[in-house]
Amino acid sequence: MLANVYSRLELVDDAFYVLGRMKNLKFQPSISTYDSLMYSLKHSNRICDIYEKIKASGVPLSKYTDSIFVDGLCKQFRLREAIEFFWETEGKKIRPSLVSFNSLLSGLCSFGFVDVAKSLFCMMLKFGVIPDEYSYNTLIHGLFELGSVEEALKFYDNMQRHGVEPDVVTYNTIANGFQLLGLVNEAWEIIHMMLMKGLDLDQVTYTILICGHCRKNNIEGGLKLREEMLAKGFKLSIVTYSILLNCLFRSGHFNQAVELLDEMQALGLDPDLIAYSILIYGFCNQGELENAIQLYRELQFKGINPNSFAHNAILCALCRKGLVIEAKACFDTLTENGLATDVISYNIMIDGFAKLGKLNEAMQLYDKIFERGMSPTVVTYNSLINGHCKKGRLVEAERLLQCLLAGGLAPSAITYSTLMDAYSREGKIDDMLQLLNVMKAKAVIPTTITYTIIIKGLCKQRRFQESENFLKEMHDSDLFIDQITYNTLIQGFCEAKDMTRAFHMHSSMQSRNLQPTPVTYNLLISGLCMCGELKEADKLLAALSEQNIRLTKPAYTTLIKAYCAKGNSLNAISLFKMMVDMGYEVSIKDYAAVINRLCKRCLVHEAKMFLSMMLKDGIFPDKDMCSVMISAFSSQDDLCSVSELVAMMVKLAY
Repeated sequence: MLANVYSRLELVDDAFYVLGRMKNLKFQPSISTYDSLMYSLKHSNRICDIYEKIKASGVPLSKYTDSIFVDGLCKQFRLREAIEFFWETEGKKIRPSLVSFNSLLSGLCSFGFVDVAKSLFCMMLKFGVIPDEYSYNTLIHGLFELGSVEEALKFYDNMQRHGVEPDVVTYNTIANGFQLLGLVNEAWEIIHMMLMKGLDLDQVTYTILICGHCRKNNIEGGLKLREEMLAKGFKLSIVTYSILLNCLFRSGHFNQAVELLDEMQALGLDPDLIAYSILIYGFCNQGELENAIQLYRELQFKGINPNSFAHNAILCALCRKGLVIEAKACFDTLTENGLATDVISYNIMIDGFAKLGKLNEAMQLYDKIFERGMSPTVVTYNSLINGHCKKGRLVEAERLLQCLLAGGLAPSAITYSTLMDAYSREGKIDDMLQLLNVMKAKAVIPTTITYTIIIKGLCKQRRFQESENFLKEMHDSDLFIDQITYNTLIQGFCEAKDMTRAFHMHSSMQSRNLQPTPVTYNLLISGLCMCGELKEADKLLAALSEQNIRLTKPAYTTLIKAYCAKGNSLNAISLFKMMVDMGYEVSIKDYAAVINRLCKRCLVHEAKMFLSMMLKDGIFPDKDMCSVMISAFSSQDDLCSVSELVAMMVKLAY
């Protein structure tokens, strides 16, 4: 009796002690005591010791003994032993135990041996053993795991045909299967069917529904279901919280994610490894590196080994902030402890060094990938190629492309686009176009970025007809064309002083429901100024102001400088004041650009007006500005102003 109680309470050592004492006192434990102890030990190797004790004691087995032993072997993933034992014991009976069959079905499906599980299911029927909900649910789950949706649904239909009523677990299994395969609408339909059957949603159902909403980035829907769960008295599990936190971080709802984390901790729910990894990744993405590192240390303090997802999030965040030395120190620690075992960690570090132009360090890590018995990925090569291209090392970048191909890897659109951009910057437009043909021949589809790079290169060489042909090719391919592509063409036409075609591109952009950006208008205003069409530039600026389109400061400064260059100081002053009144932050550079131009044209009075405005704003001229003004004032024999400026320079310790 005492041994039985201890085993039920999972006090295994105490139960074994009592068994030992019983043996010494020559008391025979009952089979229920043995069964209970075996059940408690089903995750431990000691289950075999108990079974041997039962056989040695001569106590008659109960109808549960063999089933418990089979289940224990399956739980320990000793599937072959479980199957052999089953055929030696249960398999010799006229009607083996349903529980044993279910244990084997579960074990086989968990290993992915679903076809074998199906054969065992058929054998059940031959033995006259009627499958129950657990039998069907196990196979349905296994089939969904393999993506065999139709076959899983056939088992669901057969289940009902054979009089086995689907339960909440059945519907949850099917709904979750649909949801994991991205079939969210089908998941909703099966849950609706479940409700029509009069079954209530449980915690698992709600979690599945929340996950479905989050997969569609519908965080509002997910949070609404959370409220419904709480209103019905359900407690959210760590899994549910993790799903919501992940979605909140991904959708940029940082403050809500922190509030949800506080709620979770207030309920006494400790994050598990997955939850910690999500939190660390989320904080890193938001640039909250200190919080991420604090969570990382908390994870280690609890004796949980962080996974590569958490390591890499920290490394990535450090590199993104330019703290590559700190990232390397962290990476070295991980390597020493055998934790930096995947190529992703190396890729992050290589990319970090390459972006800072530290190519020697990047190449050393590249060599270490091979030393560690790993293989570089396309991402590895893309980072290295980009780093070398940015440094103008085209030959080395081309060599890396050959290494990529020699390694049996297929270059991506990023690989080709990076090299094309380098060719474009070097003026090697024909090489760029040749690489595009190679890309297409390899069935790699050019992206919007690829075409924009090509168009930019062609525009630089005034090959506008070809650039427009590529724009048409993009339209014909139904490729999304963004504002950057149009702005690239507009810039090309503006630099060529072909404002008619520049405005035609602007109109084409609007006709395709693409909203021009401030950069678009900066380019057009700059182009008009370059062509000397200041009145047209002024009209465009006024029209945009009437439409409440807020431009960036360069739109104003470009026109102001153009007016100064033309000697139209009144318009320059008026526009400058307008820019200040609109709340744009004005710096010494803005004043210097105007004053220098006015002084160059000996417009001394106007230069002094701008100097006065500048001093009122609390901005003092630098030494170079003072020198320019002194020279201009001297040429006009304005010695009084020269004296004032010299006094100011002395006061400012120039």
